[in-house]
Amino acid sequence: MTDLIVTPDPGTAAPGAPVSGARQVWRRLRARRSALVAAAVLGLLVLLALGAPLLAALEGQDPNAYHDALVDSARGGVPVGSFGGISADHWLGVEPGTGRDLFVRLLYGARVSLFVALGATLVQVLIGVFVGLAAALGNRLVDSVLSHVTDVMVAMPILVFAIALMAVVPAGFPRPVLLIIALGLLAWGGMARIVRAQALSLKKLDFVAAARLTGASPWRVARRELLPSLAAPVITYAAVLLPSNIVAEASMSFLGVGVKPPTPSWGQMLSTATTWFRADPLYVLLPALMLFVTTLAFTVLGDGVRSALDPREASRLRIGRPGKTDRKADRKADRKTDCKTDRKAAREPRPGGAS
Repeated sequence: MTDLIVTPDPGTAAPGAPVSGARQVWRRLRARRSALVAAAVLGLLVLLALGAPLLAALEGQDPNAYHDALVDSARGGVPVGSFGGISADHWLGVEPGTGRDLFVRLLYGARVSLFVALGATLVQVLIGVFVGLAAALGNRLVDSVLSHVTDVMVAMPILVFAIALMAVVPAGFPRPVLLIIALGLLAWGGMARIVRAQALSLKKLDFVAAARLTGASPWRVARRELLPSLAAPVITYAAVLLPSNIVAEASMSFLGVGVKPPTPSWGQMLSTATTWFRADPLYVLLPALMLFVTTLAFTVLGDGVRSALDPREASRLRIGRPGKTDRKADRKADRKTDCKTDRKAAREPRPGGAS
């Protein structure tokens, strides 16, 4: 009797892996209104960041132009006028002490924050996926060495080492690019752990074993069999890394080792605003609000993407009042339970021997 080895079609989903078609993922994501609102907010923010030069020209302001006449030097540089100097020429007011337009600087700060967050996340994903797959597909020695290196990277105080790296690099090096390199090279440990754990569990499935028995190389197995099934956890964790990188960039700029003036950054603006929170509260609230909304939107969207890619997660995350479909399912289950109870009671003998 001959044993046949059947290799699955590359487009077929792995058994046990919660991978669905693009239409099914979009349908599940569309059912979560919070994720759609978060995506709309992020889309608007990206459009504003990309259109910063056009909006600055529409307002007629430059992000680095000083306006000494718009601040009161006798009061230490407080903006002239109410609400931080809001006017037809300065839609959100001006910076205390410098008179620079706050609206334009917020837009250019969004460009820096999003560029650093996306770039650092991409570096972390590439390194983490490579190291995780190498550890899962390598021999015992390779797995042990890479796992220990990953443990060291996870335990490392990322912010401290990033600050030290930023301090020793020459000032002429572009700071946004340096932030991407620092955060990307120091914060890939979590991604590597997730990829290694998922790849080790997938190696035990039949379709991976069949591909290895046909003589496929480890990297061919990784590319053709493992990577499609790893898309869901990688995308989910990348959505978590994005807000973390935004906060890290803002923290480093707040401490003075990130983006240097005159390049605008939300963290840098918050660092300057600490001395003006009483005289000009709006100067503190606006960059803090932008940072909060962006981080919250990425977090909510990441949770929605996770639920859309894994239907089992969606059922566990459902909270609040049940929808119409859920109520129908509950009523149907109750009717089935009642019918089973009635049939069981009918089969039981009545007292006194009556039939």
